[in-house]
Amino acid sequence: MPAFAVATLFFTAACSSQAPQSEDAATSAHKQQITVKSRPTGDTDRSLAVAAAPSNAPSATAIATASPVGPERRAHRTTLAVSSYDSHTRRAIISNQPPRKGNSAGPPAPSAPSTQSPPPTPSTPSDPPTPSTAPSIAPHTAAVGDVIASAPAPGAPHGLLAKVTKVVGETDHGTEVQTEPATLNALLGDDTAKGEVPVAPSSFTVDKLLPDVKVSRSKTGAVRIGPKDTAVPLGSLRLDVSAKVPTAKDAPATATASVHGYVQIAPRVDFAYGGAGANAVPGSAYLGVSGTWSSGWTLKGRAAAATGAPLRIPFATLHSDPVLQVGPVPVVVNLDLTCYLQISGDGHVTVDVQQSLKGGFKAGGAFDLAKGWTPVSSSTMSSTPLHASVSTAGHVRTVLGAEASVGLYGTVGVTADLAPYLRGEASGAIIASSDQGGAGAKGTWDVYGGVDLSGALRLQLSVFGTPIVQRNIPLGSLHREWKLAGGSLPS
Repeated sequence: MPAFAVATLFFTAACSSQAPQSEDAATSAHKQQITVKSRPTGDTDRSLAVAAAPSNAPSATAIATASPVGPERRAHRTTLAVSSYDSHTRRAIISNQPPRKGNSAGPPAPSAPSTQSPPPTPSTPSDPPTPSTAPSIAPHTAAVGDVIASAPAPGAPHGLLAKVTKVVGETDHGTEVQTEPATLNALLGDDTAKGEVPVAPSSFTVDKLLPDVKVSRSKTGAVRIGPKDTAVPLGSLRLDVSAKVPTAKDAPATATASVHGYVQIAPRVDFAYGGAGANAVPGSAYLGVSGTWSSGWTLKGRAAAATGAPLRIPFATLHSDPVLQVGPVPVVVNLDLTCYLQISGDGHVTVDVQQSLKGGFKAGGAFDLAKGWTPVSSSTMSSTPLHASVSTAGHVRTVLGAEASVGLYGTVGVTADLAPYLRGEASGAIIASSDQGGAGAKGTWDVYGGVDLSGALRLQLSVFGTPIVQRNIPLGSLHREWKLAGGSLPS
Protein backbone atom coordinates (compact mmCIF):
# COMPACT_ATOMS: atom_id res chain seq x y z
CA MET A 1 0.00 0.00 0.00
CA PRO A 2 1.44 3.43 -0.76
CA ALA A 3 3.55 4.85 2.03
CA PHE A 4 2.14 8.30 1.40
CA ALA A 5 -0.91 9.49 -0.51
CA VAL A 6 -2.52 12.89 -0.23
CA ALA A 7 -5.70 14.40 -1.57
CA THR A 8 -6.39 18.10 -1.15
CA LEU A 9 -9.41 20.13 -2.14
CA PHE A 10 -8.62 23.73 -3.22
CA PHE A 11 -11.69 25.90 -2.74
CA THR A 12 -9.87 28.79 -4.47
CA ALA A 13 -8.74 26.90 -7.58
CA ALA A 14 -9.99 27.58 -11.09
CA CYS A 15 -12.53 25.32 -12.76
CA SER A 16 -10.00 24.63 -15.50
CA SER A 17 -8.14 22.34 -13.09
CA GLN A 18 -10.97 19.80 -13.10
CA ALA A 19 -10.32 16.40 -14.62
CA PRO A 20 -12.50 13.30 -14.87
CA GLN A 21 -11.58 10.09 -13.11
CA SER A 22 -9.01 8.20 -15.12
CA GLU A 23 -9.96 5.10 -17.08
CA ASP A 24 -7.14 3.23 -15.33
CA ALA A 25 -8.71 3.83 -11.93
CA ALA A 26 -12.07 2.55 -13.14
CA THR A 27 -10.43 -0.51 -14.69
CA SER A 28 -8.51 -1.20 -11.47
CA ALA A 29 -11.70 -0.98 -9.43
CA HIS A 30 -13.38 -3.47 -11.79
CA LYS A 31 -10.53 -5.92 -11.33
CA GLN A 32 -10.86 -5.56 -7.55
CA GLN A 33 -14.55 -6.60 -7.93
CA ILE A 34 -15.68 -3.83 -5.63
CA THR A 35 -19.37 -2.95 -5.61
CA VAL A 36 -19.87 0.74 -6.32
CA LYS A 37 -23.14 2.49 -5.61
CA SER A 38 -24.16 4.90 -8.35
CA ARG A 39 -26.00 8.06 -7.38
CA PRO A 40 -26.25 10.33 -10.43
CA THR A 41 -26.84 14.04 -9.96
CA GLY A 42 -28.90 15.23 -12.90
CA ASP A 43 -27.28 13.69 -15.99
CA THR A 44 -23.89 13.26 -14.27
CA ASP A 45 -22.80 9.98 -12.72
CA ARG A 46 -21.05 10.94 -9.48
CA SER A 47 -20.03 7.43 -8.34
CA LEU A 48 -16.43 6.77 -7.29
CA ALA A 49 -14.62 3.45 -7.36
CA VAL A 50 -13.66 2.01 -3.96
CA ALA A 51 -10.67 -0.33 -3.79
CA ALA A 52 -7.76 -1.25 -1.57
CA ALA A 53 -4.75 0.94 -2.34
CA PRO A 54 -2.39 -1.31 -4.36
CA SER A 55 0.60 -2.57 -2.40
CA ASN A 56 2.95 -2.21 -5.38
CA ALA A 57 2.06 1.43 -6.14
CA PRO A 58 4.91 3.97 -5.99
CA SER A 59 5.02 6.16 -2.90
CA ALA A 60 3.70 9.13 -4.86
CA THR A 61 1.04 11.41 -3.46
CA ALA A 62 -2.21 12.93 -4.61
CA ILE A 63 -3.71 16.39 -4.31
CA ALA A 64 -7.16 17.47 -5.34
CA THR A 65 -8.22 20.64 -7.09
CA ALA A 66 -11.75 21.90 -7.47
CA SER A 67 -13.99 24.83 -8.20
CA PRO A 68 -14.89 27.02 -5.19
CA VAL A 69 -18.47 25.79 -4.80
CA GLY A 70 -21.10 23.64 -6.42
CA PRO A 71 -21.40 20.06 -7.65
CA GLU A 72 -18.55 20.34 -10.16
CA ARG A 73 -15.81 20.31 -7.54
CA ARG A 74 -13.67 17.18 -7.71
CA ALA A 75 -10.54 15.81 -6.11
CA HIS A 76 -7.47 15.01 -8.24
CA ARG A 77 -4.05 13.51 -7.67
CA THR A 78 -0.81 15.40 -7.36
CA THR A 79 2.81 14.78 -6.33
CA LEU A 80 2.64 16.66 -3.03
CA ALA A 81 2.98 14.72 0.23
CA VAL A 82 2.72 15.18 3.98
CA SER A 83 6.39 14.85 4.94
CA SER A 84 5.78 15.25 8.67
CA TYR A 85 3.06 16.24 11.12
CA ASP A 86 3.04 17.43 14.75
CA SER A 87 -0.18 16.33 16.44
CA HIS A 88 0.33 18.78 19.35
CA THR A 89 0.64 21.93 17.28
CA ARG A 90 -1.28 20.55 14.25
CA ARG A 91 1.44 21.82 11.97
CA ALA A 92 2.43 19.85 8.87
CA ILE A 93 5.16 20.06 6.26
CA ILE A 94 4.00 19.59 2.68
CA SER A 95 6.69 18.63 0.17
CA ASN A 96 6.84 17.83 -3.51
CA GLN A 97 8.73 14.59 -2.94
CA PRO A 98 7.63 12.04 -0.34
CA PRO A 99 10.25 10.67 2.08
CA ARG A 100 12.10 7.66 0.72
CA LYS A 101 10.88 4.23 1.68
CA GLY A 102 12.74 2.87 4.67
CA ASN A 103 13.38 6.30 6.14
CA SER A 104 11.03 6.10 9.08
CA ALA A 105 12.39 9.21 10.72
CA GLY A 106 11.46 11.56 7.86
CA PRO A 107 12.29 15.26 7.93
CA PRO A 108 12.23 17.27 11.15
CA ALA A 109 8.78 17.75 12.66
CA PRO A 110 7.07 21.08 12.06
CA SER A 111 8.20 23.77 14.45
CA ALA A 112 6.03 24.70 17.41
CA PRO A 113 4.69 28.25 17.64
CA SER A 114 6.95 30.54 19.71
CA THR A 115 5.73 31.12 23.25
CA GLN A 116 6.86 34.75 23.06
CA SER A 117 4.99 35.56 19.88
CA PRO A 118 1.28 36.13 19.43
CA PRO A 119 -0.73 33.11 18.24
CA PRO A 120 -0.86 32.52 14.48
CA THR A 121 -3.26 34.81 12.68
CA PRO A 122 -5.05 34.05 9.44
CA SER A 123 -2.77 34.54 6.46
CA THR A 124 -3.19 37.61 4.32
CA PRO A 125 -4.54 37.32 0.79
CA SER A 126 -0.99 37.60 -0.51
CA ASP A 127 0.14 34.43 1.28
CA PRO A 128 -1.34 31.75 -1.03
CA PRO A 129 -0.95 31.79 -4.80
CA THR A 130 -4.07 32.91 -6.62
CA PRO A 131 -5.48 31.35 -9.78
CA SER A 132 -4.55 34.46 -11.76
CA THR A 133 -0.88 34.59 -10.70
CA ALA A 134 0.10 30.96 -10.07
CA PRO A 135 -1.04 27.44 -10.87
CA SER A 136 -3.29 25.79 -8.28
CA ILE A 137 -0.56 23.28 -7.40
CA ALA A 138 3.16 23.97 -7.37
CA PRO A 139 6.12 22.40 -5.54
CA HIS A 140 6.40 23.43 -1.89
CA THR A 141 3.20 25.52 -1.96
CA ALA A 142 -0.10 25.31 -0.13
CA ALA A 143 -3.07 27.61 0.31
CA VAL A 144 -5.39 28.52 3.13
CA GLY A 145 -8.56 26.44 2.77
CA ASP A 146 -6.84 23.36 1.32
CA VAL A 147 -8.21 20.10 2.75
CA ILE A 148 -5.58 17.37 3.09
CA ALA A 149 -6.36 13.65 3.21
CA SER A 150 -3.18 11.66 3.73
CA ALA A 151 -2.32 8.03 4.17
CA PRO A 152 -0.10 7.22 7.19
CA ALA A 153 2.86 9.64 7.34
CA PRO A 154 5.56 10.54 9.90
CA GLY A 155 3.76 11.99 12.91
CA ALA A 156 0.36 10.80 11.60
CA PRO A 157 0.54 6.98 11.85
CA HIS A 158 -3.23 6.62 11.40
CA GLY A 159 -3.51 9.01 8.44
CA LEU A 160 -4.41 12.69 8.38
CA LEU A 161 -7.55 14.62 7.42
CA ALA A 162 -7.00 18.35 7.98
CA LYS A 163 -7.71 21.82 6.60
CA VAL A 164 -4.95 24.40 6.09
CA THR A 165 -5.63 27.54 8.15
CA LYS A 166 -2.28 29.33 7.68
CA VAL A 167 0.77 29.03 5.47
CA VAL A 168 3.65 29.43 7.93
CA GLY A 169 6.46 29.52 5.37
CA GLU A 170 9.06 27.59 3.44
CA THR A 171 11.60 25.22 5.03
CA ASP A 172 14.37 23.06 3.62
CA HIS A 173 11.90 20.15 3.58
CA GLY A 174 8.81 21.83 2.18
CA THR A 175 6.02 24.25 3.04
CA GLU A 176 5.02 24.41 6.69
CA VAL A 177 1.31 24.91 7.31
CA GLN A 178 -1.01 25.26 10.31
CA THR A 179 -4.05 22.97 10.17
CA GLU A 180 -7.33 22.16 11.89
CA PRO A 181 -9.54 19.04 11.71
CA ALA A 182 -11.56 18.58 8.52
CA THR A 183 -14.33 16.28 7.30
CA LEU A 184 -14.65 13.94 4.33
CA ASN A 185 -17.59 15.73 2.73
CA ALA A 186 -15.26 18.66 1.99
CA LEU A 187 -13.41 16.29 -0.38
CA LEU A 188 -16.14 13.97 -1.66
CA GLY A 189 -18.86 16.61 -2.11
CA ASP A 190 -21.71 15.27 -4.27
CA ASP A 191 -19.91 12.04 -5.19
CA THR A 192 -21.12 8.62 -4.07
CA ALA A 193 -19.17 5.47 -3.23
CA LYS A 194 -19.71 2.07 -1.67
CA GLY A 195 -17.35 -0.84 -1.19
CA GLU A 196 -16.30 -3.79 0.96
CA VAL A 197 -12.53 -4.22 0.99
CA PRO A 198 -10.73 -7.22 2.56
CA VAL A 199 -7.94 -6.43 5.01
CA ALA A 200 -4.73 -8.26 4.11
CA PRO A 201 -3.55 -10.57 6.93
CA SER A 202 0.02 -9.35 6.36
CA SER A 203 -1.03 -5.77 7.22
CA PHE A 204 -1.84 -6.66 10.84
CA THR A 205 0.63 -6.13 13.62
CA VAL A 206 0.02 -8.74 16.34
CA ASP A 207 0.95 -8.29 19.99
CA LYS A 208 0.84 -11.59 21.88
CA LEU A 209 -0.36 -11.13 25.46
CA LEU A 210 0.08 -14.77 26.56
CA PRO A 211 3.16 -16.94 26.03
CA ASP A 212 1.40 -19.82 24.26
CA VAL A 213 -0.15 -17.96 21.31
CA LYS A 214 0.63 -19.01 17.73
CA VAL A 215 -0.12 -16.84 14.67
CA SER A 216 -0.71 -18.19 11.15
CA ARG A 217 -1.42 -16.01 8.11
CA SER A 218 -2.31 -16.67 4.51
CA LYS A 219 -1.67 -14.45 1.52
CA THR A 220 -2.17 -14.54 -2.23
CA GLY A 221 -0.39 -17.46 -3.83
CA ALA A 222 0.44 -19.30 -0.61
CA VAL A 223 -1.51 -20.95 2.20
CA ARG A 224 0.14 -21.03 5.59
CA ILE A 225 -0.42 -24.12 7.67
CA GLY A 226 -1.54 -23.65 11.24
CA PRO A 227 -0.90 -26.00 14.20
CA LYS A 228 -1.65 -29.68 13.61
CA ASP A 229 -1.34 -29.20 9.83
CA THR A 230 -4.56 -27.19 9.63
CA ALA A 231 -4.85 -25.16 6.42
CA VAL A 232 -5.51 -21.43 6.80
CA PRO A 233 -7.77 -20.18 3.96
CA LEU A 234 -6.56 -17.35 1.74
CA GLY A 235 -7.14 -13.94 3.27
CA SER A 236 -7.44 -15.31 6.81
CA LEU A 237 -5.55 -14.74 10.03
CA ARG A 238 -5.52 -17.49 12.66
CA LEU A 239 -4.53 -17.35 16.32
CA ASP A 240 -4.16 -20.49 18.45
CA VAL A 241 -4.06 -20.20 22.23
CA SER A 242 -3.66 -22.47 25.23
CA ALA A 243 -4.08 -21.19 28.77
CA LYS A 244 -4.62 -22.48 32.25
CA VAL A 245 -7.44 -20.81 34.16
CA PRO A 246 -7.92 -20.58 37.94
CA THR A 247 -9.19 -23.89 39.33
CA ALA A 248 -11.77 -24.16 42.11
CA LYS A 249 -10.12 -24.59 45.52
CA ASP A 250 -12.00 -27.80 46.36
CA ALA A 251 -11.44 -29.39 42.94
CA PRO A 252 -9.43 -32.60 42.77
CA ALA A 253 -6.05 -32.59 41.06
CA THR A 254 -7.60 -34.31 38.04
CA ALA A 255 -9.98 -31.34 37.52
CA THR A 256 -7.32 -28.70 36.74
CA ALA A 257 -8.98 -26.12 34.51
CA SER A 258 -7.64 -25.14 31.09
CA VAL A 259 -8.79 -23.70 27.75
CA HIS A 260 -7.40 -24.55 24.32
CA GLY A 261 -8.73 -23.05 21.11
CA TYR A 262 -8.30 -20.97 18.00
CA VAL A 263 -9.82 -17.97 16.25
CA GLN A 264 -9.69 -17.66 12.46
CA ILE A 265 -10.92 -14.43 10.92
CA ALA A 266 -11.00 -12.81 7.45
CA PRO A 267 -12.05 -9.21 8.15
CA ARG A 268 -13.35 -6.58 5.72
CA VAL A 269 -13.87 -2.86 6.17
CA ASP A 270 -17.13 -1.47 4.78
CA PHE A 271 -17.34 2.13 3.57
CA ALA A 272 -20.09 4.12 1.88
CA TYR A 273 -20.73 7.79 1.13
CA GLY A 274 -23.97 9.02 -0.37
CA GLY A 275 -23.23 12.49 -1.72
CA ALA A 276 -24.23 15.90 -0.42
CA GLY A 277 -27.74 16.33 0.91
CA ALA A 278 -29.45 19.27 2.61
CA ASN A 279 -27.12 22.02 3.87
CA ALA A 280 -24.13 20.17 2.35
CA VAL A 281 -24.56 17.30 4.84
CA PRO A 282 -23.95 13.89 3.18
CA GLY A 283 -27.16 12.20 2.10
CA SER A 284 -25.93 8.89 3.52
CA ALA A 285 -22.83 7.27 4.98
CA TYR A 286 -21.71 3.95 6.39
CA LEU A 287 -18.69 2.66 8.29
CA GLY A 288 -18.31 -0.83 9.65
CA VAL A 289 -16.41 -4.08 9.92
CA SER A 290 -17.56 -7.48 8.67
CA GLY A 291 -16.09 -10.80 7.68
CA THR A 292 -16.04 -14.53 8.14
CA TRP A 293 -15.24 -16.15 11.47
CA SER A 294 -14.47 -19.64 12.64
CA SER A 295 -13.32 -20.81 16.04
CA GLY A 296 -13.07 -23.92 18.11
CA TRP A 297 -12.18 -24.45 21.73
CA THR A 298 -12.11 -26.96 24.54
CA LEU A 299 -12.77 -26.26 28.21
CA LYS A 300 -11.73 -28.90 30.72
CA GLY A 301 -11.77 -29.11 34.49
CA ARG A 302 -13.48 -27.14 37.21
CA ALA A 303 -12.98 -23.40 36.87
CA ALA A 304 -12.97 -21.25 40.00
CA ALA A 305 -16.14 -19.38 40.87
CA ALA A 306 -16.42 -15.90 39.37
CA THR A 307 -16.49 -13.15 41.98
CA GLY A 308 -18.29 -10.19 40.48
CA ALA A 309 -17.48 -9.79 36.77
CA PRO A 310 -16.47 -12.86 34.70
CA LEU A 311 -12.75 -13.61 34.41
CA ARG A 312 -11.59 -12.02 31.12
CA ILE A 313 -8.19 -12.95 29.67
CA PRO A 314 -7.03 -10.99 26.57
CA PHE A 315 -4.48 -13.08 24.66
CA ALA A 316 -3.66 -10.97 21.57
CA THR A 317 -4.19 -7.49 20.13
CA LEU A 318 -4.15 -6.76 16.40
CA HIS A 319 -3.95 -3.46 14.52
CA SER A 320 -4.11 -2.44 10.86
CA ASP A 321 -4.51 0.86 8.97
CA PRO A 322 -5.83 -0.22 5.55
CA VAL A 323 -6.02 2.58 2.97
CA LEU A 324 -9.10 2.64 0.76
CA GLN A 325 -8.76 4.47 -2.53
CA VAL A 326 -12.10 6.25 -2.93
CA GLY A 327 -11.60 7.74 -6.39
CA PRO A 328 -8.50 9.91 -5.94
CA VAL A 329 -8.99 10.27 -2.17
CA PRO A 330 -7.08 7.98 0.23
CA VAL A 331 -9.43 7.08 3.10
CA VAL A 332 -7.54 5.57 6.05
CA VAL A 333 -9.51 3.07 8.11
CA ASN A 334 -8.17 2.17 11.57
CA LEU A 335 -9.00 -1.39 12.64
CA ASP A 336 -8.19 -2.82 16.08
CA LEU A 337 -9.02 -6.28 17.41
CA THR A 338 -8.50 -7.72 20.88
CA CYS A 339 -8.97 -11.49 21.12
CA TYR A 340 -9.88 -12.80 24.55
CA LEU A 341 -11.01 -15.72 26.67
CA GLN A 342 -13.71 -15.27 29.30
CA ILE A 343 -14.77 -17.70 32.03
CA SER A 344 -17.67 -17.45 34.47
CA GLY A 345 -19.39 -20.02 36.70
CA ASP A 346 -20.14 -21.08 40.24
CA GLY A 347 -17.00 -23.16 40.75
CA HIS A 348 -18.95 -26.40 41.23
CA VAL A 349 -19.39 -27.97 37.81
CA THR A 350 -16.66 -30.06 36.19
CA VAL A 351 -16.79 -30.08 32.40
CA ASP A 352 -15.08 -31.45 29.32
CA VAL A 353 -16.71 -29.59 26.42
CA GLN A 354 -15.57 -28.86 22.89
CA GLN A 355 -17.25 -26.72 20.24
CA SER A 356 -16.63 -25.75 16.62
CA LEU A 357 -18.26 -22.53 15.36
CA LYS A 358 -18.27 -20.62 12.06
CA GLY A 359 -20.23 -18.01 10.15
CA GLY A 360 -20.31 -14.34 9.24
CA PHE A 361 -20.76 -11.09 11.14
CA LYS A 362 -21.32 -7.39 10.50
CA ALA A 363 -21.19 -4.37 12.80
CA GLY A 364 -21.30 -0.69 11.91
CA GLY A 365 -23.16 2.57 11.75
CA ALA A 366 -25.38 3.89 8.96
CA PHE A 367 -26.47 7.51 8.41
CA ASP A 368 -29.24 9.11 6.40
CA LEU A 369 -30.82 12.54 6.61
CA ALA A 370 -34.17 11.24 7.83
CA LYS A 371 -32.99 8.91 10.63
CA GLY A 372 -29.56 10.21 11.53
CA TRP A 373 -27.09 7.56 12.73
CA THR A 374 -28.45 4.07 13.35
CA PRO A 375 -26.58 0.90 14.38
CA VAL A 376 -26.13 -2.16 12.17
CA SER A 377 -25.33 -5.59 13.60
CA SER A 378 -25.88 -9.13 12.37
CA SER A 379 -24.45 -12.61 12.81
CA THR A 380 -24.98 -15.85 10.88
CA MET A 381 -22.90 -18.09 13.12
CA SER A 382 -23.75 -21.65 14.01
CA SER A 383 -21.89 -24.37 15.90
CA THR A 384 -21.68 -28.08 16.40
CA PRO A 385 -20.61 -29.92 19.57
CA LEU A 386 -17.57 -32.08 19.04
CA HIS A 387 -17.74 -33.40 22.58
CA ALA A 388 -19.77 -32.52 25.68
CA SER A 389 -19.42 -33.93 29.16
CA VAL A 390 -20.77 -32.42 32.39
CA SER A 391 -20.52 -33.80 35.91
CA THR A 392 -21.79 -32.56 39.28
CA ALA A 393 -24.31 -29.76 39.73
CA GLY A 394 -23.52 -26.20 38.73
CA HIS A 395 -22.96 -24.00 35.72
CA VAL A 396 -20.09 -22.61 33.66
CA ARG A 397 -19.80 -20.30 30.64
CA THR A 398 -16.76 -19.77 28.42
CA VAL A 399 -16.29 -17.21 25.64
CA LEU A 400 -13.68 -17.09 22.89
CA GLY A 401 -14.33 -13.71 21.32
CA ALA A 402 -12.96 -10.46 19.94
CA GLU A 403 -13.47 -6.78 20.65
CA ALA A 404 -13.23 -4.63 17.52
CA SER A 405 -13.01 -0.91 16.89
CA VAL A 406 -13.10 0.76 13.49
CA GLY A 407 -12.55 4.43 12.72
CA LEU A 408 -11.19 6.92 10.20
CA TYR A 409 -7.91 8.87 10.42
CA GLY A 410 -7.30 7.97 14.07
CA THR A 411 -10.82 8.61 15.40
CA VAL A 412 -12.93 5.69 16.65
CA GLY A 413 -16.37 5.46 15.04
CA VAL A 414 -17.70 2.00 15.89
CA THR A 415 -16.91 -0.46 18.68
CA ALA A 416 -18.16 -4.04 18.68
CA ASP A 417 -17.76 -7.07 20.93
CA LEU A 418 -18.27 -10.39 19.15
CA ALA A 419 -18.63 -13.07 21.82
CA PRO A 420 -19.31 -16.66 20.71
CA TYR A 421 -19.81 -18.76 23.85
CA LEU A 422 -20.27 -22.25 25.20
CA ARG A 423 -22.45 -22.80 28.27
CA GLY A 424 -22.95 -25.92 30.38
CA GLU A 425 -25.24 -26.49 33.33
CA ALA A 426 -26.34 -29.43 35.45
CA SER A 427 -28.79 -29.97 38.27
CA GLY A 428 -28.50 -32.79 40.75
CA ALA A 429 -25.45 -34.93 41.41
CA ILE A 430 -24.83 -36.55 38.04
CA ILE A 431 -22.24 -37.88 35.63
CA ALA A 432 -23.40 -37.55 32.00
CA SER A 433 -21.67 -37.60 28.63
CA SER A 434 -23.08 -36.82 25.19
CA ASP A 435 -20.87 -39.29 23.34
CA GLN A 436 -20.17 -42.03 25.88
CA GLY A 437 -23.31 -42.22 27.96
CA GLY A 438 -23.05 -42.21 31.70
CA ALA A 439 -24.52 -43.26 35.01
CA GLY A 440 -25.19 -41.56 38.29
CA ALA A 441 -27.85 -40.00 40.47
CA LYS A 442 -30.99 -38.46 39.08
CA GLY A 443 -30.44 -35.16 37.38
CA THR A 444 -30.39 -33.22 34.12
CA TRP A 445 -27.60 -31.73 32.06
CA ASP A 446 -27.50 -29.37 29.07
CA VAL A 447 -24.84 -27.75 26.92
CA TYR A 448 -25.58 -24.65 24.80
CA GLY A 449 -23.75 -22.69 22.16
CA GLY A 450 -24.46 -19.07 21.36
CA VAL A 451 -23.20 -15.69 20.24
CA ASP A 452 -23.57 -12.19 21.64
CA LEU A 453 -22.82 -9.08 19.57
CA SER A 454 -22.81 -5.69 21.27
CA GLY A 455 -21.09 -2.34 20.89
CA ALA A 456 -21.72 1.33 20.21
CA LEU A 457 -21.54 4.14 17.66
CA ARG A 458 -19.22 6.91 18.75
CA LEU A 459 -19.35 10.68 18.53
CA GLN A 460 -16.33 10.78 16.18
CA LEU A 461 -18.43 9.51 13.26
CA SER A 462 -18.87 13.22 12.51
CA VAL A 463 -15.68 12.85 10.42
CA PHE A 464 -18.04 12.21 7.48
CA GLY A 465 -19.39 15.76 7.87
CA THR A 466 -22.64 14.56 9.43
CA PRO A 467 -24.15 16.09 12.58
CA ILE A 468 -22.18 15.20 15.71
CA VAL A 469 -23.48 12.25 17.72
CA GLN A 470 -24.18 13.75 21.15
CA ARG A 471 -23.81 10.44 22.96
CA ASN A 472 -22.74 6.89 22.28
CA ILE A 473 -25.50 4.93 20.51
CA PRO A 474 -25.61 1.24 21.52
CA LEU A 475 -25.54 -1.28 18.69
CA GLY A 476 -28.24 -3.13 20.55
CA SER A 477 -27.91 -6.58 22.03
CA LEU A 478 -27.85 -9.30 19.40
CA HIS A 479 -28.22 -12.61 21.24
CA ARG A 480 -28.62 -16.08 19.76
CA GLU A 481 -28.40 -19.40 21.58
CA TRP A 482 -28.93 -23.01 20.56
CA LYS A 483 -28.85 -26.31 22.41
CA LEU A 484 -25.93 -28.58 21.58
CA ALA A 485 -26.51 -31.57 23.83
CA GLY A 486 -28.32 -32.64 26.97
CA GLY A 487 -30.52 -35.20 28.63
CA SER A 488 -31.79 -36.66 31.86
CA LEU A 489 -30.71 -39.64 33.89
CA PRO A 490 -32.86 -42.23 35.63
CA SER A 491 -32.77 -42.62 39.37
